[in-house]
Amino acid sequence: MTFVRCSLALLLFALLFGLAAEAEGPDRTCFQEAGHWQPAIDLGADMAIVYGVNDSFADRVRQWREKGYSIGMMTGIAWGGYDDYYRTADGFKKDEVQTRKSGKLYMHGDSTTVGYNVPTDAYIDYIKQVVNPAVDLGAQAIFLEEPEYWAEAGWSEAFKEEWLRFYGEPWQEPDSSPDAQYRASKLKYELYFKALREVFRHIKERAAAQGREVECHVPTHSLNSYAQWRIVSPMSHLMDLEEMDGYIAQVWTGTARTPNLYRGVQKERTFESGFLEYSQMVAMVRPTGRKLWFLADPIEDNPNYSWRNYKENYECTVISSLLWPENYRYEIMPWPTRIFKGSYPKVDLDTKSDDREGIPADYAAELMAVTNALNHMDQDKVEYDTGTQGIGVLVSDTLMFQRAAPRGSDALLSNLYGIAMPLVKHGIPARFVQMETLTQPGALDGIHLLLMTYDGQKPLKPDYHEVLDQWVRGGGALLFVDDGSDPYNRVREWWNDEGKNDALPQDDLFRRLGISSEQADTPVAVDGGRVYVMNISPTRLAKQTEGAERLMQAVALMLQQKGITLQTRNYMKLRRGPFLIASVMDESISEQPLSLQGSFIDLLDAALPVVKEKTLEPGQRCLLFDLDWAAAHHATAEVAAASCRVREESMNGSIFSFVTRGPENVRARMRIRLPKAPETITVAPDDTEFLSAWDSSSGTLMLECDNQAKDIRFSLQLQ
Repeated sequence: MTFVRCSLALLLFALLFGLAAEAEGPDRTCFQEAGHWQPAIDLGADMAIVYGVNDSFADRVRQWREKGYSIGMMTGIAWGGYDDYYRTADGFKKDEVQTRKSGKLYMHGDSTTVGYNVPTDAYIDYIKQVVNPAVDLGAQAIFLEEPEYWAEAGWSEAFKEEWLRFYGEPWQEPDSSPDAQYRASKLKYELYFKALREVFRHIKERAAAQGREVECHVPTHSLNSYAQWRIVSPMSHLMDLEEMDGYIAQVWTGTARTPNLYRGVQKERTFESGFLEYSQMVAMVRPTGRKLWFLADPIEDNPNYSWRNYKENYECTVISSLLWPENYRYEIMPWPTRIFKGSYPKVDLDTKSDDREGIPADYAAELMAVTNALNHMDQDKVEYDTGTQGIGVLVSDTLMFQRAAPRGSDALLSNLYGIAMPLVKHGIPARFVQMETLTQPGALDGIHLLLMTYDGQKPLKPDYHEVLDQWVRGGGALLFVDDGSDPYNRVREWWNDEGKNDALPQDDLFRRLGISSEQADTPVAVDGGRVYVMNISPTRLAKQTEGAERLMQAVALMLQQKGITLQTRNYMKLRRGPFLIASVMDESISEQPLSLQGSFIDLLDAALPVVKEKTLEPGQRCLLFDLDWAAAHHATAEVAAASCRVREESMNGSIFSFVTRGPENVRARMRIRLPKAPETITVAPDDTEFLSAWDSSSGTLMLECDNQAKDIRFSLQLQ
């Protein structure tokens, strides 16, 4: 069945069986799933993103919608189960698959039929047909994920044709020179920008013809991750599209655990790397007001780690995401089937043994407690306890343009981490500033000091330098870390008149600021602001044991020029209303633990205990519900924590009631804050078995029952 015919059939099916769009529902939490609804994966989130369009798509949409979920649809834009496009009578359209110099095709994972495509006009037209059923069946949002072009690709016939069309000159082997590699990456960047522009416009127009609106989003890895993994994607360029409504930040263990270099030591730094990945994703939407969901995956694509390993790294990423209070939307997990119904080795990376196990009961309960809390992160009262705020790091999409032969920039992305990681390790919430959004109003609001380099990235437009010049002259402090040795400084671009002179990209910025590259290693006044040029590459700083200290000395000096004293911590701590989020780091300014006193519910403990003191050693994190804070600011009764989704909380006279729901086979524990112990507890359905225990010292009631994939209503008579 072709997708055109499938779409018409689905539209008729929708009209006959009442699958037309409903009013737009809430979307603060979502998850993606390729299968049908099952009781074991009924998470109670706002939106179910139904993955993939095939003959079962209409039925899957119907099932999830009947269970009360808003409906989204997701499919890949660079790859997918698109055999009806790629399979031909003669075999396979190899010319349209991303290709290495050796002739080897880039296939997705271990697949022999799903490749990473070159988005030709014919392929774009095909994807338009793929998304039609989602529009016709009333999805409120469509997610086209992972627009990815591998940096080491560029030898397919389709790509050669696109090169000629885009540049008006014959294709060059991308590894023949830095200039050729940069141009190849720039073309890949534009190809997926064009593909998403055309498909999103089609979606909007088709929905409008039916009298509706459909949001268009891109789930994507962070710029940091793509650059380190040697992938090119349009990233912040998509903010140039009126039809683009937002992103899902696909940051999780599998990206954030990628090793990097700090003080000359290479290792995984999942919390810190995750924090910087979320920072970059926020940077793209901050000046534009588009939507953003943070993803945190309780496992990862590599199926060979133990549950203990997954749990530790999940906590690293979810805690790092919660330290960005301006975001309050979350994809609570992808693929719940592989989480709640999968099995994983008891020993990390044990691929030979059959000694595997399903998700531990405590980890399943912890996941549900965290995901229920994520529904309540839009809090007005936010308090930071971190190092100095207002320090930014400038990043550009061109980080992805210099990643392959003949002279790729540092494999560990030290050109970025060399200036960003020391800030995080000193407890400073380093705020990435996306270069491509600098021309948006307010892009530099709240930034006192901006760190930047052109080592490993370049400015796509001179307009960015105009903004930076005005910002510095208006009182901003700029710390430029670069020794000018990057071979990509010589690519044919605007700053050297398309290769006609030897100018470096920073020369244009320095000329505007009225400074010279010879004025290095000392702050220079530029009207009301300051500029400090450190004549060293960030990569060298990352390799040196004393590199972080050298950078931080410059940071302290520049802040001092503005009358600000640098504050550092070995932790980051944040209050979001009643929620306390904290992480203590190793490799930091001290090994001192962080001690928190009060009355807290520990949301990373499946038992949801009340603790009076929480002590975090380096490398430990916490997510706490502060009962004392809630007592001072909230109503007298509330479900403070629960390993299930809680809705419809209400106090009617002396009766406090609420509704719960969650995946079968997961124990629901609810810690309820009350003015006094309830006299009676009733539940519907009335055959629901539950346990209860009153804790007078904390003023909380613990309720326990087995989750059900349907509503359970509890009513507590307080007098």
